[in-house]
Amino acid sequence: MGNLMCWAIVPAAGSGSRFGGAIPKQYIDLEGIPIIVRTMNALISVEEISGIVVGISPTDKWWTKCAIDDHRMIGAFLGGACRAETVLRGLEYLEPKVDKDDWVLVHDAARPCVRPADIRRVIAMRANGSGGALLGTPISETIKYANQYSQVERTISRSNLWLAQTPQIFPYTLLKDALVNSDLRTITDDSMAVEAIGYKPYVIPGDSSNIKITTNEDLKLARLIMRNRSAGLLT
Repeated sequence: MGNLMCWAIVPAAGSGSRFGGAIPKQYIDLEGIPIIVRTMNALISVEEISGIVVGISPTDKWWTKCAIDDHRMIGAFLGGACRAETVLRGLEYLEPKVDKDDWVLVHDAARPCVRPADIRRVIAMRANGSGGALLGTPISETIKYANQYSQVERTISRSNLWLAQTPQIFPYTLLKDALVNSDLRTITDDSMAVEAIGYKPYVIPGDSSNIKITTNEDLKLARLIMRNRSAGLLT
């Protein structure tokens, strides 16, 4: 891939309304360290990443208290009204530093359990073409489609179905073009925007421990994952 750089964007401008609580979920303590700091530490441990930026809310009072000492932490920018808008603003924030052929990696702030080895596997997919890649896990449970009354109408085949995770990686110019041409409010992940303009990103089998912390139950599971890793019971 030559000297093409890989930059990371961490959207963290959400309020975490589904989680509840006095502070946004990304700043909640996870085994002694804020969730977002654990996420950043995972990214920092990957030497292929050239620089990292984080998108925060205009009302954020907590980011400046997160001491992350690494020269690749470029800075924070103000996020938008939705996740996709925050990512687009991150691309614009990076623009003065980015070569047109560089790549960008997007990772959720609330996925602190991601394994650095999986981040490296996503980055390595740059060699497989220009459509990008994302982590995911195959769906193993039976999928039901229910109507508005919570009545099951049919069972959906789980064959070829995946749960999308992050990180996701794309050429900088491709992701920016995709988001600029999207209704940002409808975009739930970056791959969705890229798919909409005709590309087919690769999905890479990830690990079920790479959970997104959305509820208190997720936080309990993340604590268990971290404890087991500290004890050497999980990789």
